[in-house]
Amino acid sequence: MRLDKFLKISRLIKRRTVAKELADQGRVDINGQPAKASSAVNTGDVLTLHFGQKPMNVRVTLLKETVKKEEASSLYEIIGESED
Repeated sequence: MRLDKFLKISRLIKRRTVAKELADQGRVDINGQPAKASSAVNTGDVLTLHFGQKPMNVRVTLLKETVKKEEASSLYEIIGESED
């Protein structure tokens, strides 16, 4: 699944266009490597999202094409904030 689509479906980011812009600015890493919006996300990957001064690490636990709002948080687990 594409990175921007995963971020939107998991509700980590509200809109897919915002997720695409964030990735294109180099503010999203997959397993420590800078990722583009079209990068593939797999189960077990660790995503680092750089929101201002607080980078957040999440592990992808499940991939689904569509989920209900209540189930969105089951797609990932927060590992914590990194000390970037």
